[in-house]
Amino acid sequence: MTTTMAQALNAALRDALKDDDRVLVFGEDVGTLGGVFRVTDGITADFGEDRCFDTPLAESGIVGFAVGMAMGGFRPVVEMQFDAFAYPAFEQITSHVAKLRNRTRGALSLPMVIRIPYAGGIGGVEHHCDSSEAYYTHTAGLRVVTPGTAQDAYDLLRDAIESPDPVIFLEPKCRYWSAEEVSFTRSGPAMDQAVIRRPGKDVTLIAYGPMVATAMETAEAATAEGWDVEVVDLRSLSPFDDETVTASVRHTGRAVVVHEAAGFGGYGAEVVARVTEQCFHQLHAPVLRVTGLDIPYPAPKLERHQLPDVDRILDTIARLQWDDTPVVAGA
Repeated sequence: MTTTMAQALNAALRDALKDDDRVLVFGEDVGTLGGVFRVTDGITADFGEDRCFDTPLAESGIVGFAVGMAMGGFRPVVEMQFDAFAYPAFEQITSHVAKLRNRTRGALSLPMVIRIPYAGGIGGVEHHCDSSEAYYTHTAGLRVVTPGTAQDAYDLLRDAIESPDPVIFLEPKCRYWSAEEVSFTRSGPAMDQAVIRRPGKDVTLIAYGPMVATAMETAEAATAEGWDVEVVDLRSLSPFDDETVTASVRHTGRAVVVHEAAGFGGYGAEVVARVTEQCFHQLHAPVLRVTGLDIPYPAPKLERHQLPDVDRILDTIARLQWDDTPVVAGA
């Protein structure tokens, strides 16, 4: 059936609540309102306030409460209302959520999911739009995933809720209303696997979350330039699927990494490093990046300059070394 990403997430939460009495959903305005983006719409009415409920406006308290619930045998799914709203809970996430299994030598695990609407494209600024993925992927002990399609939104969230480890679930806000055919059979790849969204032979375009759709648009536009672009959707940012990504780059010999976050110290730097280390002798050109600017998210009227688009990605692909003629020393 045709479903938006927000509806697919709602369906995943509903199915998880039906299948497992230990699953709880809570956060700011997730109950009666159904969440700012309506991802939890109708869940409290259908499952009751014991299963889906509102919390005080205290992100650190929300995550700390979820830690205790997970230690007690529940599977909490909490929502941080916006990406930058999660920062008050960052100490809980890095000091406790990520480290409890290691601290207890495996005696305790934290099967919990922290849902975070993230990235731009909705005309928000600063506290309502941020690309915070690098903070979480740098923190050992966390799984970090982000869907680029409505189908993946359903599959990844179901897998995340069933995971024995804590999962940071990054939901691209600008894709909440994108619709596609979705099957609720959970026949997709494993949670930690990347997928090839579009096969190609000339260059690998590596994207995730909100940039997957942009990468697909770029691949179609690139045909007019004579480039056959392969698109890899990472899906899982941590752990990283080296096998799928490096196989694609070895096949094409060129790669471009795309993300919204600022370029300096961004997640793409790690991807470039891994690809370069493992594919050096198959590369025909240096691996390049297309990223957001090294600034906070700007005002709505200026946001289009911040976000990578088809033209910027095509310009970057053009910068790859397409002339394979050997360089003669001193020429």
